[in-house]
Amino acid sequence: MKENLSQRGEKNLAVPLIFAKMHGLGNDFVVIGALDEMPVPEESLSDFARFVCDRHFGIGADGVIWILPSQVADFKMRIFNPDGSEAEMCGNGIRCAVKWFHDRDYSKSASVSVETLAGIKNVWVQESDGKTKWVTVNMGEPIFQPSLIPTTLGDGEKAIEVPLLVEGIGSFTASAVSMGNPHCVIFADDVDSLPIEEIGPKIEHHPAFPQRTNVEFVEILSPKDLKVRVWERGAGLTLACGTGACAALVIAALTERSERSAQIQLLGGNLKIEWRNDGKVYMTGPATEVFQGEFVW
Repeated sequence: MKENLSQRGEKNLAVPLIFAKMHGLGNDFVVIGALDEMPVPEESLSDFARFVCDRHFGIGADGVIWILPSQVADFKMRIFNPDGSEAEMCGNGIRCAVKWFHDRDYSKSASVSVETLAGIKNVWVQESDGKTKWVTVNMGEPIFQPSLIPTTLGDGEKAIEVPLLVEGIGSFTASAVSMGNPHCVIFADDVDSLPIEEIGPKIEHHPAFPQRTNVEFVEILSPKDLKVRVWERGAGLTLACGTGACAALVIAALTERSERSAQIQLLGGNLKIEWRNDGKVYMTGPATEVFQGEFVW
């Protein structure tokens, strides 16, 4: 019989862990530094994330971020979703991770490199009163090849503006892109009127996306202003998603709905996204540390 989360918390009171509760536009994370020693064994990381992210029996978060040593960058970031799955990349998460690292003086430089499952990301910090306030991340080049996203949609080269039939709901015109993790972008006249909590999980688990997908519902307010609502893979409806904002801008620009630089309005606030002439996407937004604490696992 599967034990519930409260039972896990009661049975594993062994290792005290210091954490920081942080968020990027309301997309919140439990951030734990493990630069010297990993306190949780690899085989327990998924269970750990499910317990910690639970908003009733745990701390409550959209994800757990581990700050780890790296041989190829300033540090390594691993991020786990509330369902226990590990994400390749997280735009809001990496801003929080860099703030944690920089504000604790592990780096004195305005530029920081971060190893992720989606590759090494270069990040720039803007300070205010000695603390990190704004973070710009080079998110890399968008990936359009369906086999690399991965998705079975499209013609083998791209999956842009293709039909997507969702069982029990209907057909959508969808575009697929990877920003280090898979995204499905759908344009709508009024995103606030969409039943996202009904549509989102069905597209996340659609057979066309063998590794599941994040889903962005995008409303074009102007060529430089987009409203985006995100259903995140493994997390559900969240207040913000950095990679989702990047995916939305890329597809909007590619289909000539927007310019290559725009403000992305998310439920938790705004991000500036630029698809520059070097082919790479740059994301700028805030990162906030709410409090620090200690708990046992």
